[in-house]
Amino acid sequence: MKFPIILLLICFPLFVIAQQQRTVSGLLYDEDSKEPIPYATVMLKAGVEDRLITGSTTDENGAFSLKASEDSLTLHISFIGYKAKEVSISSNQAVVNLGRIGISRDAQSLAEVEVVQERSQVEFKLDKRVFNVGKDISSTGMGAMEVLQNVPSVNVDIEGNITLRGNSGVQILINGKPSVLSDEGSNALGSITADMIESVEVITNPSAKYEAGGTSGILNIVLKKEEKKGLNGSVSFNTGWPHNHSVGLSLNRRTEKFNLFTQMGAGYRSIPSYEENLNIQKSTNERVASEGVEYRNENFYNITLGSDYYINPYNTLTLSGNFALELEQQPSEIDFESFIPGAASENKWRREEETEAINPKYQYDLQYEKQFKNNEDHKLLFSTLGSFFGKTLESNFTNTTLQGQDRDARQRTETSFYQANYTTKIDYTNPISEVFTLESGAQFDINDVGNEFTVSNFENGGFVADSALTNDFTFIQRVYGAYSTAAYEKNRWGLKLGLRMEYTLLNTVLETTGEKNRQEYKNLFPSVHSSYKFSDFISVQAGYSRRIFRPRLWDLNPFFNIRNNFNIRRGNPELEPEFADSYELTAVFVTPKASFNTSLYHLFTTNVVERITQVENNVNITEPSNIGTNSKIGFELNGKYTPFDFYTLNGDFNYGVFNRKGSFNNQVFDFRGDQWSTRLNNKFKISKELDLELTGSYQSKVKTVQGTRSGYATMDLGIRNKFWNGKGVLNLSIRDVFASRIRESIVDQDNFYSYAYARRGRFITLGFSYSIGKGEAMTYSGRMR
Repeated sequence: MKFPIILLLICFPLFVIAQQQRTVSGLLYDEDSKEPIPYATVMLKAGVEDRLITGSTTDENGAFSLKASEDSLTLHISFIGYKAKEVSISSNQAVVNLGRIGISRDAQSLAEVEVVQERSQVEFKLDKRVFNVGKDISSTGMGAMEVLQNVPSVNVDIEGNITLRGNSGVQILINGKPSVLSDEGSNALGSITADMIESVEVITNPSAKYEAGGTSGILNIVLKKEEKKGLNGSVSFNTGWPHNHSVGLSLNRRTEKFNLFTQMGAGYRSIPSYEENLNIQKSTNERVASEGVEYRNENFYNITLGSDYYINPYNTLTLSGNFALELEQQPSEIDFESFIPGAASENKWRREEETEAINPKYQYDLQYEKQFKNNEDHKLLFSTLGSFFGKTLESNFTNTTLQGQDRDARQRTETSFYQANYTTKIDYTNPISEVFTLESGAQFDINDVGNEFTVSNFENGGFVADSALTNDFTFIQRVYGAYSTAAYEKNRWGLKLGLRMEYTLLNTVLETTGEKNRQEYKNLFPSVHSSYKFSDFISVQAGYSRRIFRPRLWDLNPFFNIRNNFNIRRGNPELEPEFADSYELTAVFVTPKASFNTSLYHLFTTNVVERITQVENNVNITEPSNIGTNSKIGFELNGKYTPFDFYTLNGDFNYGVFNRKGSFNNQVFDFRGDQWSTRLNNKFKISKELDLELTGSYQSKVKTVQGTRSGYATMDLGIRNKFWNGKGVLNLSIRDVFASRIRESIVDQDNFYSYAYARRGRFITLGFSYSIGKGEAMTYSGRMR
């Protein structure tokens, strides 16, 4: 038995600490002035060895509240310019109120301050890892984004982009709920400070409690309930090249009854993209090549308002909303060349595009939380969320002959698009005993989409609609879900079982032609999670879940953009969902200077959605199709290492081998391949105020069902300088320093060859931010959502 345990100690080390807590509170004041002392350090220690248990800072009213499980405690109080003080606590009651505590000034103390750090702790739960935030960091003015940076497996770059295990698309929750505060592209997290955060939960293999739609992972920020931090926020200015200019304001006001949040922003950005394409018809050796630059230019404005209303200690109502408006332009210029064997000369022409669009967006979120008196984890949560996105777009295309055959022509497209999403859900959690917990809930989603698309050709002095390319597409999807989980967790071992049922009803209609597609399916999504604790420092965690990828609007929509009418992408209304069974064995090892996360995983996917390219009249048409199965086995390693106080290294490595099986139009797509990626993030603390960040990454070449997709290496650079005691921050970031981030693919079949290449190039951004209250100064980038 010893050998397997030793092997697990080496390969899957974990750090687990779990304690039951009681509350110690009080109010700190100046003995001379009788005024409260905000932001002083308070710590609880235990035993004769003064072992540090927990710590925090007093709020703006001098109040503090700490939790610990030991019976005999000592409260240590310290603040710059004051004499340190200790208060013995002998009471073992669940709630200990020390009342008013006075401390006196000490002019000599500035030279004698000793900084005592409390390490943040990683705790293993059945289906997640919990990062309990160390209380020492709150006094440094650290914000939520910096807290996330300290969480194992999580990385946040200087621009605020969050990745989990090196993957983007992370879902961020606040107290287990979606929130405008955590909306992608929002600066709202900058108004949450570290001393408002109880813990951060990392969920890489979600249980049946969460909707079955695929995601790279979930981060849940758990806020303390009794934090009342006054006015916090930041104002920021941004400029960059290519054009990226914005101004933003974030404010958060916390009172005893309300937590009010607002964010406003406006700006202009330009995103150029250089593209090359080559099509070869092998039977005739006919070729068409194109090269040019496409732009997306955008003026954007948005405002967010949100409020938590604490009805009483057990009932909370939350209402928030967001409105955004984008004014979009897409100018492009693409040069074409065609070569036909035997022709007198090559044909050359230029295709120019002028596109204008108006994109309104709004979102609302209403939530009610009921906490039961017998246990703070006994909760009922009801929420309803809604969002709307609209687009009114008109594009004009002009072909100008440069050489050879006459290609002069004009085309126009008009699009009227809307997408409305509504979600209503209810969740109930009941910890029946100290070791047994039940969860259950239900969810209803509606996705309602319409896209009226018209293509017109210029003929005889006017535009005439092309009936073959004009239609009105509607998409309505309803998903009904219900789940239940049961968890048993004792000292060393725990098990959590879950089952989710989802019923999906999808209807798509091409209104002009009357073509309809109806899909109806019921699916069960089981989940199993288990953990075993070998010691206080070593545990392993295993998990299984079944997931689904439902085709999105643009996967189903048969319309296409005629920007490059020799390389067309369109949707497939007949596309079916793909399903994945995910198996994972995970471990974490944490030391004072390093933390490592290792995972072995197996992902088996059926009905795999792949984009297949076919050629019609030398025009490449790419659309998604369901192509067989994919079995992937992989290894993942993530780590953070701080060998010196001024240097931290973050890295991740992912390697997987896969086995593809499938066929399409009587062509067999069976093959094997592998793929790997790595990322290294180097952070240098040049001084107390100046930070430097270098991030390098590499994506390997990978074989696809019809050809290959090229690998690439890239580097990002960031510099951050804090001043005015951290109130002001100046950021400089250079994304893709060497302009090496590319998208290159080759499709090589018996009858045709296709090459596609795209590169966006280097982006330089300079931002200034100033914090208000204890908010975190951050750059408002105005990223698209």
